[in-house]
Amino acid sequence: MRKKLIVGNWKMNGSLQTNQVLLASLCQAFDPANADLAICGSTPYLSQLQTCLSASSIEWGAQDVSSHESGAFTGEVSASMLKDFACRFVIVGHSERRQYQGESDDLVAAKAQRALAAGLTPIVCVGETARDREAGRTEFVVKRQLSAVIHAVGHCTSELIVAYEPVWAIGTGEHASAEQVQSVHRVLRAQLQAATGHSDRNRILYGGSVSPSNAAELLTLSDVDGALVGGASRDAHQLLSIVSACRP
Repeated sequence: MRKKLIVGNWKMNGSLQTNQVLLASLCQAFDPANADLAICGSTPYLSQLQTCLSASSIEWGAQDVSSHESGAFTGEVSASMLKDFACRFVIVGHSERRQYQGESDDLVAAKAQRALAAGLTPIVCVGETARDREAGRTEFVVKRQLSAVIHAVGHCTSELIVAYEPVWAIGTGEHASAEQVQSVHRVLRAQLQAATGHSDRNRILYGGSVSPSNAAELLTLSDVDGALVGGASRDAHQLLSIVSACRP
């Protein structure tokens, strides 16, 4: 049985002071017997994450990575820089970056490839818009997005973590029904199995307004291996409640 993974995505939130309080609370109360836990913070706070979490069982990561190894790319952050802060994970292809920064499937795939080459574990986000779902294109969209990454990383596909995050459910308070989540995760699981020959190598997370009130239902689904948590990850009590919902 795959151990659940809960990943907190702070997005563009936080301060040195509020982060310190939050991380101290998590370190004090987190029980690794329930699930694995990681925090993905903004780049300026990676040093703080490393300092505060190094002695704990909580891991950390970044929210994005450059598709370039180095060079004249002002404002970009390379995978090797993230490794300098001992990051384990990096989120790539989050729907907010696809929407606001215009990231294409090919760019997301290149970022995943760069992360893997540096020894980072990419959390590859896929998901459909409300218009896609209404048009019956959910399966087509998520398979297309994941296919680009699989094609780019080849035999390293088994090292990916995939996060299904329906765009219409992110930050809206809405979340996909258990049936919708399980259906999409089953499709992604089959796609990964076809690429790797294994059904249990990759963890598939659900992200989309995950909260203590819906975590238990979502995390008991057979093909849901954890959650990518947005707003609730900025509250220690809420995040730990989601972790507790993974209790074996």
